[in-house]
Amino acid sequence: MKTLLVTIICGCLGAGCVVTSPAAKSEQAARQPIATVNGQAIYEDELLPTIRPQLQQLRTQEYQIKRQALEGLIQKRVLETRARENGTSVEKLLEEGIPQLSEPTEQEIQAVYEGQKGVLKRPLDEVRSQIRQALKQSQMQEAQKQYKQLLRAQANVDILLNPPRIEVSYDPDRLRGNPNAPVTIIEFSDFECPFCKAAQPTLTQVLAKYGGKVRLSYRDFPLNSIHPHAQSAAEAARCAGEQKKFWEYHDLIFADPAKLDPATLRGHARAIGLDEKQFDSCLSSGKFQPQIQNDIDAGMWSGVNGTPGFFINGVLLSGAQPAAVFEQLIDSELKAISAGAKR
Repeated sequence: MKTLLVTIICGCLGAGCVVTSPAAKSEQAARQPIATVNGQAIYEDELLPTIRPQLQQLRTQEYQIKRQALEGLIQKRVLETRARENGTSVEKLLEEGIPQLSEPTEQEIQAVYEGQKGVLKRPLDEVRSQIRQALKQSQMQEAQKQYKQLLRAQANVDILLNPPRIEVSYDPDRLRGNPNAPVTIIEFSDFECPFCKAAQPTLTQVLAKYGGKVRLSYRDFPLNSIHPHAQSAAEAARCAGEQKKFWEYHDLIFADPAKLDPATLRGHARAIGLDEKQFDSCLSSGKFQPQIQNDIDAGMWSGVNGTPGFFINGVLLSGAQPAAVFEQLIDSELKAISAGAKR
């Protein structure tokens, strides 16, 4: 049980000392009026339903800024520590740790020139030395990056900065992977969104890598203002789910999200062996529109402002990020879970 730190205010009161907790002080402050309209008070906590999504986004942005700065400081400390152990400077460490780089070949120079000659507008002979130097600098930067990553991997680094977490529910009927996995990825997605399509191979890769340790839940977030077919595709996928084939339908849509006309949606149903009469009846009824709106509301309430949006055990991750970003978060979660189990 956490120890509650209290401020004890003692005075000449008949009942003795008055104890005020920080939580009580915060509650009192929250109930102080911030405006009045014709004598009627408006309180700060009344703003929450309107601004909660923006506040969630700001908390996530604050964490990301801190994490980026922290990574830079960690890298600096790792280099300084290794240089001190080797009795050298950071500059010398980087020079000695990088293998001898080969000179750029004529073919490499020619390839760069062909790709840039429309911008350069000069003969190759006049810019050959500059291209060679640029290639050497690029090779050096990449070699230093890889060496720094190696040193970081060898160092004993423990990240204690915790990301903000948001409690987001998942749909058990649209769950892929081990139902009892310790890490849950909740995806808010739009079937017409090209970035959502781009994220699908990454999700497949992540699920395959972690086996039964990660599960994926899908929730709808159609951006109807810019994707006119996203809503109907979401309804169609729900109708497929009614026949226990949501993921089969999901995969067919994302295979070619540019084709979401009614005939194609019905063709997908036929392709995966759905009862077409039941599917058509479901789709024409609009029965799943309230559930889709509920997903949209939940996403906005949690800070999602675009697609795809992911929550990894409650940690918001926006956009079609590379697999390494997902893996970093998942590894951190599994490490924390393991440490908690040991304790």
